[in-house]
Amino acid sequence: MKTVVVEKFYNAPVEAVWKALTDKKEMKKWYFDLSEFKAEVGFEFQFTGQGVKGDNYLHLCKITEVIPLKKLQYSWEYENLRGYSLVTFELSKEENGTRLKLTHSGLETFPQDNADFDIKNFEGGWTELLTKLLRDYLTEK
Repeated sequence: MKTVVVEKFYNAPVEAVWKALTDKKEMKKWYFDLSEFKAEVGFEFQFTGQGVKGDNYLHLCKITEVIPLKKLQYSWEYENLRGYSLVTFELSKEENGTRLKLTHSGLETFPQDNADFDIKNFEGGWTELLTKLLRDYLTEK
């Protein structure tokens, strides 16, 4: 089973991290610019992302679980490609901030003969998003 796990600590309250993960206007500042987003089970959203070779992929996502201020999970698929994965954000309050654990599981279900779906690319993408872009966004708040 191919799974990416990235865990980071942010010197920010859990409410601020949750808002960064669930508020469309805030997500645009560090994640993707979504036309609509609601942290509600069953809500579907999509966005286009680019692979390492420059190909664009339409990501199809559907929220599967929401526990406010604690957990957000959604499915992650690609238009016209086989495969189904789950992205899970888990938040926990700590003394001076918030710990975020991201798990992206099911990566082995995507076409393994396409370099864009190599686990290293998912690791690199999530690591940059969480250790740089989200951190910088929360620091600027």
